[in-house]
Amino acid sequence: MRNQSTLMRAINVATGIEPFRLARIGDLGDVRFANVFNLNEAILDIERYYAAIAEAGVMPLGIGGDHSVSYPILRALARRHRTPLAVIHIDSHTDTWPAYQGSKFHHGAPFRLATEEGLIDPTKTVQIGIRGGQNFADGLHYSRDRQMRVITIEEFEDLGWQAVAGEARRIVGDSPVYLTFDIDGLDPVFAPGTGTPEAGGITMREAQRLLRALRGLNFVGGDLVEISPPLDPSGTTALNGATLLFEMLCLLAETFAD
Repeated sequence: MRNQSTLMRAINVATGIEPFRLARIGDLGDVRFANVFNLNEAILDIERYYAAIAEAGVMPLGIGGDHSVSYPILRALARRHRTPLAVIHIDSHTDTWPAYQGSKFHHGAPFRLATEEGLIDPTKTVQIGIRGGQNFADGLHYSRDRQMRVITIEEFEDLGWQAVAGEARRIVGDSPVYLTFDIDGLDPVFAPGTGTPEAGGITMREAQRLLRALRGLNFVGGDLVEISPPLDPSGTTALNGATLLFEMLCLLAETFAD
């Protein structure tokens, strides 16, 4: 991701946003884990890292890792902003599953954990691009029972990216909002390098236009997750991930400057 980010430029031609003029932007490095094989401690390491970032008045844009990293980031940011956050979540999965193989900390559960801890407001959470087969429906039921707005890929296609962006804007309103993008929300043609690819997904152009249509929201942070470069030696997934990160950076920088 870092290597491919060198191919990005300073100006977003589509929107005119120049993030490096709007904000001081830097790579803060990697989270260092004291005991990477202990999930409880790893979660706390991430939370402490992002709490320090938030307390310094820095708006974070994280790079995963799998989607479990969103949970400790949300813990840090919700505490900083003293309110449950709204969430715009682009993914092929709801990531609201229960514990799996003895642990509640896994990449299919971050938004269930965040809801149960009061870190996010499920009624101001929109999940975009949901699709694929399921072995059990717990996650889908959980999201819908908590009144999250679940937009399946079929509905996304029927409505179009512009209407979906409008729906997301309506749901989150002016609340502090966290933006999270799982790369498997894209069709595997654009992102084969991920652990759980799902056919029939969002195109790169739809993703870019969807993100651009979210300008002006009250963003407090974001992340892009689930890229696994070894699964895609071509580098396409990392390049597309870096491209989407630049779009997200533009959104956050514009919010920060305001």
